[in-house]
Amino acid sequence: MSIDTGRIEAAVAEILAAIGDDVTRPGIAATPQRVAAAYAEFFAGIGVDPLDHLTEAVDVEPGELGEMVVVRDIRFRSICEHHLLPFLGTATIAYVPRSRIVGLGSLARVVETLAARPQLQERLGEEIAAAIDTGLSPLGVLVVLDAVHQCVTTRGPRQTASSTVTLASRGTLRETGARAEIIAVIGHRDVRRGSS
Repeated sequence: MSIDTGRIEAAVAEILAAIGDDVTRPGIAATPQRVAAAYAEFFAGIGVDPLDHLTEAVDVEPGELGEMVVVRDIRFRSICEHHLLPFLGTATIAYVPRSRIVGLGSLARVVETLAARPQLQERLGEEIAAAIDTGLSPLGVLVVLDAVHQCVTTRGPRQTASSTVTLASRGTLRETGARAEIIAVIGHRDVRRGSS
């Protein structure tokens, strides 16, 4: 899908006029173009199929699979669809391979694609889990998102120290025991990295 930057520019100019500012003022004269360029980046995931990033998955012999794959701290940025304000956070993806694995960067690209559209954090986690479940057919998937929402930190309640954590799971990782084991692994940090 192509983003109509001209319409975004016109809309931003109208918003600036509506709040009572002079749209020809030197400080904001180029703001509509800058916002349009930013929005083209923020929403680049609209119309992109996240499964395209999983097409390089390979079939592996059972003895080569390991018990689980966990990728922690995948940084993401998304835009809350309620206020069009950013939320920033990290995603952790865990999956139990059945017979297919994929390059670890592919998982980050799935997150990036799904985050680059108007979103809700709860839905974003579910969409990531569904894409991995569909693309890799693992025995189980768990997605943990931890994000700070500017609609909470900069307006309304202004809770600057709060973050939101959501979980989405499929298959065996919906089971309480398996989920607890994965969450323990996710929480473990190697002291040599300077984490607790």
